[in-house]
Amino acid sequence: MNQNPQSSDGRGDDDTALSDFLASLMDYTPTIPDELVEHYLAKSGFQCPDVRLTRLVAVATQKFVAEVAGDALQHCKARQATIPKDKRDKQQKDKRLVLTMEDLSKALREYGVNLRHQEYFADSPSTGMDPATREE
Repeated sequence: MNQNPQSSDGRGDDDTALSDFLASLMDYTPTIPDELVEHYLAKSGFQCPDVRLTRLVAVATQKFVAEVAGDALQHCKARQATIPKDKRDKQQKDKRLVLTMEDLSKALREYGVNLRHQEYFADSPSTGMDPATREE
């Protein structure tokens, strides 16, 4: 009978790697501050005094945001490619890419997040104002 506490399926290696990763989180400063992550964790009803877990959530959140931003960039580039050539030539002078709500909502939809404008969302400052106070 095998008396080795580590099974032959590599479980001990996985446990060691996980322990090493969690220990490395103590020295890592994520982009998203611990206080912000703790706030939203507490708001959702989760409390844990272990800062490693808070940083693990911050790293996962940072990865999610980076993936969504990358996907939104790809949607932006695809949208730019569909612009007619004459208009595209004018835009080539200004090579900045602009993140639009359309690009962001398409990227988020791929991850199961449906983003819609609120009913009060206005395209112009005068939309939604009392007709008597509008300056037209």
